[in-house]
Amino acid sequence: MKRIYLDHAATTPLDPRVKKAMELFENENFGNAGGLYREGRTAKDAMEGARTTISKIIGARPEEIIFTSGGTESDNLAIFGVARAAGHGHVITTKFEHHAVLEPCQQLAKENFEVTFLDVGEDGIINPEDVKKALRPETILVSIMYANNEIGTIQPIAEIGKIIREFKKENKSGYPYFHTDACQVAGYLDLNVNNLGADLMTINGPKIYGPKGIGFLYKRAGVKIKPQIIGGGQEARMRSGTEPIGLIVGLAKALEITQAEKKSESNRLMPLRDYFISEIQKRVPKVVLNGHPTKRLPNNINVSILDIEGEALVLYLDAKGISFSTGSACTSESLEPSHVILALGKPYEFAHASMRFTMGRGTTKEELDYVLGELPNAVKWLRKVSPLNLELGAKSMSHPEAFAGENLRVKVKSKSYK
Repeated sequence: MKRIYLDHAATTPLDPRVKKAMELFENENFGNAGGLYREGRTAKDAMEGARTTISKIIGARPEEIIFTSGGTESDNLAIFGVARAAGHGHVITTKFEHHAVLEPCQQLAKENFEVTFLDVGEDGIINPEDVKKALRPETILVSIMYANNEIGTIQPIAEIGKIIREFKKENKSGYPYFHTDACQVAGYLDLNVNNLGADLMTINGPKIYGPKGIGFLYKRAGVKIKPQIIGGGQEARMRSGTEPIGLIVGLAKALEITQAEKKSESNRLMPLRDYFISEIQKRVPKVVLNGHPTKRLPNNINVSILDIEGEALVLYLDAKGISFSTGSACTSESLEPSHVILALGKPYEFAHASMRFTMGRGTTKEELDYVLGELPNAVKWLRKVSPLNLELGAKSMSHPEAFAGENLRVKVKSKSYK
């Protein structure tokens, strides 16, 4: 059975061109970059070449790139690093960040820090004015993701960055720093940190057809952070541990390829995305699109298919050769409803029924048609056997409006979703 993979937001296959670039440093040139001998110098040259490649792509200096084990470590280094260096202060983030940002901020809230968790709009986009209103003289960090990992909504990062720069200028202060997790957007959007106004930015390999176990944190010169992993002094003493040269070379090559191909790939994927969204709403009753219809990543489709459990549909379609997820891959083992969908103001039923289909370089219309052909019968059968057996409406959800055929309109906390 041919597998159809629609979970590229979780991870992507390794690009053969990336693999080829890595092989030399996995087999022959395996030296430690800290060595003074030839093997060590060869490894160091390759690492610094990769650092230079990455820095040029994002409009930074080579010394502003810190290699890490991936997105989670980079996010933790940015948040805990800034907080530990400052010692105290106020942090701003949103309620629908990736857990790699959300949980460190929740931990800071238990310590000597005040944390503001901003609401997002029902379309999944943060209002820059909310950030502006939340800023204080004691604010040390603002962390807002570039695009949401579950629903794909693209945030107005450049506008937020401008607001923060103006605030710092008015207050004649170096704080707050602005951090953005850009892991999901690296293959599609502008990464120039000067255009974005970012002081710190996270990117990792698995989301861009690169190797797993590698990522980097961009740290603007002058930004004060405290290292979280110590003991060797690598990465200008910002992140100790022997550098994995093959992974670093692969990361740089993957980022170089995705940036060269981002325009053509985005133009190819957007019509497929819109086609899938339109067709699933036509073919399956009670389907709600989560997030903004157009201000979303080219490859992202997130819908709530009501009256069923998301995990049941994942397993059903897996048997048909289709791979997708119910939300963030990092929390797929949890039965908790998606905090992202709840942050939109939607009820638990919508969160439990949310499905994420994310396309990639190999995705074709024929594959999407196969999925669309399997979905209606799968949903119909699961609704019939589901222990939930929900009849959404005034009685079962305590909402005044109910379903009418395939046109859904459920009133939630005085907000309407159609």
